[in-house]
Amino acid sequence: MTGFRTNSKNPGAAVLFALLLSACSGVIPSSGGVRGPSTQAGPQLGYESNATSPVPVPPLPYRPATTRADQAATPIPATARPPLPAAPARGDGLTAAASFVQRGPAIGSLGIEPARAVSALAAFRLSCPGLQKRQDRSGLTQGGDWAQACAAAANASDRDAIGFFERYLTPVQIADGKTFATGYFEPEIAGSRRRQSGYEVPVYGRPRDLIDVDLGQFNDELAGKKVRGKVEGTSLVLYDDRTAIEQGSLEGRAPIIAWAADPVELFFLQVQGSGRLRLPDGGVMRIGYASQNGRAYTGIGALMRDRGLLQPGEASMQGIVGWLHRNPEQGRAIMNENKSYVFFQELTGAGPLGAMGYAVTPRITVAADPDFVPLGAPVWVSLDRAEPNGLWIAQDTGGAIKGANRFDTFWGAGEEARAIAGGMSARGSALVLIPNASAARLGL
Repeated sequence: MTGFRTNSKNPGAAVLFALLLSACSGVIPSSGGVRGPSTQAGPQLGYESNATSPVPVPPLPYRPATTRADQAATPIPATARPPLPAAPARGDGLTAAASFVQRGPAIGSLGIEPARAVSALAAFRLSCPGLQKRQDRSGLTQGGDWAQACAAAANASDRDAIGFFERYLTPVQIADGKTFATGYFEPEIAGSRRRQSGYEVPVYGRPRDLIDVDLGQFNDELAGKKVRGKVEGTSLVLYDDRTAIEQGSLEGRAPIIAWAADPVELFFLQVQGSGRLRLPDGGVMRIGYASQNGRAYTGIGALMRDRGLLQPGEASMQGIVGWLHRNPEQGRAIMNENKSYVFFQELTGAGPLGAMGYAVTPRITVAADPDFVPLGAPVWVSLDRAEPNGLWIAQDTGGAIKGANRFDTFWGAGEEARAIAGGMSARGSALVLIPNASAARLGL
């Protein structure tokens, strides 16, 4: 999801849903694009009735004053813990290891809530296989560093969840520790498996002529970089942009897996990267990210703000949706300025899936930049908004979630999730929890 960095004293601008939603769930910025996803929290920790992940969902600190889908939730203010004083970066600052890294406060002093610790421990267990086999782009850890913590997590009791984190992990602050967090959710929109009256907006699957290119195969310096396009003659060229696709350029080149009722709602579902189609018969079709057209993502919220189109009170996802509905022609042109276009596939198993390939968990999964946070690592945040404060697990990435201490919090599905995520914009400090062996190797 794209982040709009404003002065935190200007809540109207800051809530611009960080440039209109954070971009996660498998979309890579170098490829262009954004991302992809709840429920009502009960008074006690428990599993959600519609959850597909075995991870328990922690309760919210308080129930938001607003949970209507057409309004952002009223923020619950909190006092953020200030970051530690930072020193100059050790290197170029392009990764965590090349930034200034320092040991953070003891985990026991962070005030971690037991319910969040239990949920974070369950999500950490789920992430352990990936943690141990993935190459850590941040440079903070090595796969083998996680072996002891993962072995212990397999048998750790929920009653000792906080103790587990205290014994096996070390909190570190990356760079200046100053954190900006937004939110994402799994939207539900009206759709149909077949085209019929009222359902005439195509939901495209991956086009047959879309080509992915791993640039690292051609140049070691480009390792991890990818581009997408199509072949014309003997050349790889840019793939169709949103305007061309909306005008029907994919006819005969891409499957249509469903039909949506509202182009604005489908646009936002593309920004999220996954969601649910509420079918005419009352059923639900879950769809998730399949690919993207390789074009760069443009957050339309920033465009609308800069052009003075948003009135006071409209600087949220809900306000932007309302404006686009009231101004369909102008709105269509603005949406087309985001050339990125996401393609979907039907999901039938656990999901939504994050960048690690595991089901993401409401109020526990956070999207982060893998150049600064090992995917699967726990993250602790202290922000000026109460709802996201505490432990998260970095199981996802986002096209606009870039840089140290930039996070996108996942809230699930449903009206409450939409209300919270749609207006989430919080600032404060963050710590990344890494294995004790990694901290020792870094001299911390």
